[in-house]
Amino acid sequence: MNHAEKVSDLSLRLLGRAYDQLDEGEQRVIRAIAEHSPTSRAAGGGGDDDDDDPSQMSFGERLADRVAAVGGSWGFIIGFAIVLFAWMLINSKAFEGLGLAFDPFPFIFLNLMLSMLAAIQAPVIMMSQNRQAAKDRLTEKLDYEINLRAELEIMRLHEKLDQMRFHELREKVEELCERLDMRG
Repeated sequence: MNHAEKVSDLSLRLLGRAYDQLDEGEQRVIRAIAEHSPTSRAAGGGGDDDDDDPSQMSFGERLADRVAAVGGSWGFIIGFAIVLFAWMLINSKAFEGLGLAFDPFPFIFLNLMLSMLAAIQAPVIMMSQNRQAAKDRLTEKLDYEINLRAELEIMRLHEKLDQMRFHELREKVEELCERLDMRG
């Protein structure tokens, strides 16, 4: 049986569909089973390891990931709260007499800075989240292929066990028939 016939046979036997009716992931799994090779990124499991390699990412991608990592941390939140409190304290009536206040009570300049920070930070964080979502989709796809492969391999093992039991039972039946023929 050549490779194409083996792949076609496995497809029909394990998934109940012709090889050309399978999606790309299922075809990859069937080929890997036929070739007795692992289903992984290295074995053509799809995917791009460059997504996790910082040297292969653009400056914008690295920046987005870093901003999301820093902006989504407790350290940032606590530090930001301290800066806001200090800003409001310095610009309060208590320090107005010392001449340190540069943005009095409605804190208009502070509001401008916060609005600008939010306007820049939000899309950058969304870019990072989109990249992470793409990585998650790839991981889900690979997990599906690995799970499918495991399930199909278990089905193949069941088939082999069934065949072994069938041959074992057939031999016992033949042996029993021979014994009965000797008596009679």
